[in-house]
Amino acid sequence: MTEKRCAIAIDGPSGAGKSTIAKAVAARRGYIYVDTGAIYRTVGLAARRGSVDPHDAAGVAALLPGLDIRFDYGPDGSQRMYLNGEDVSAAIRTPEASMYASAVSAIPAVRAFLLDMQRDAAKTHSVVMDGRDIGTVVLPQAGLKIFLTASLEARAKRRLAELTAKGDPSTLADVITDMTRRDEQDTSRAAAPLKAAADAVVVDTSDMTLPQSIQAVCDLAEERFGRTEP
Repeated sequence: MTEKRCAIAIDGPSGAGKSTIAKAVAARRGYIYVDTGAIYRTVGLAARRGSVDPHDAAGVAALLPGLDIRFDYGPDGSQRMYLNGEDVSAAIRTPEASMYASAVSAIPAVRAFLLDMQRDAAKTHSVVMDGRDIGTVVLPQAGLKIFLTASLEARAKRRLAELTAKGDPSTLADVITDMTRRDEQDTSRAAAPLKAAADAVVVDTSDMTLPQSIQAVCDLAEERFGRTEP
């Protein structure tokens, strides 16, 4: 008897807490967590290292055949990203990497290049996958689609706390400016713009704590797929 594969697609804007919540939900349900944003960040890092303008579609597309991008999971379950054999998991987590990721993700050739990698993960495992077009493009048949959002101020404060913990000197104003720009790029791009799937459940976490946000998504998963074995 073939084991049933379940897929939870979580989309939403930058700073909505998608990765943190998706990772926690995957752990609770025993699913694989796939951070698609990290995959795009890796392409963005390659463009930056190659001195290619991330808005130069032809230039970025020319890089793709020479890129070996893969991911696996560390002992703690965290997703590790590799670029041509190098672990770049830390290098892709900067505000600059975020902007590069947003720019390259608007390039159709990049999205096509990474599509199968993302879909393949869901063919062999039950997954929680987060990004900006998971429910609309990558996994349109996902059993549960969630559009996770929060106010700009709430998202910016959360992101600032993360950056401050890492020693980043950014201010709240800096983060709001970057996040506003990122939102504009993500929602206005021609290729797979950020939007909620027609059948997605919208979850606004502006007034929720992190544990409450995680529980809200877990409750939706249980309603859709049932309880998991303890």
